[in-house]
Amino acid sequence: MISLQIAKWGNSLAVRIPADYVRQIGVKEGDQLVAHLGADGALNLSPPSLWSRKAFAQELAPNATTLPMGTSVIEQLRQEARY
Repeated sequence: MISLQIAKWGNSLAVRIPADYVRQIGVKEGDQLVAHLGADGALNLSPPSLWSRKAFAQELAPNATTLPMGTSVIEQLRQEARY
């Protein structure tokens, strides 16, 4: 993990991506990145061609059997609702 500093770039804010990271993900100046905002507030950047829903589902599949199925959050809220 590396700590990055946010800097002013015109009227916008920018973050510099370290050269090692740039080489690892294979991007160059002018390339587009897709930003995903995680539920925990994390900002994830990836090249558009690297992320696919199907590949992500396949990556998670081995863990699906080890994770217990929890109670539906909506059902729990309905049960605890005070009308």
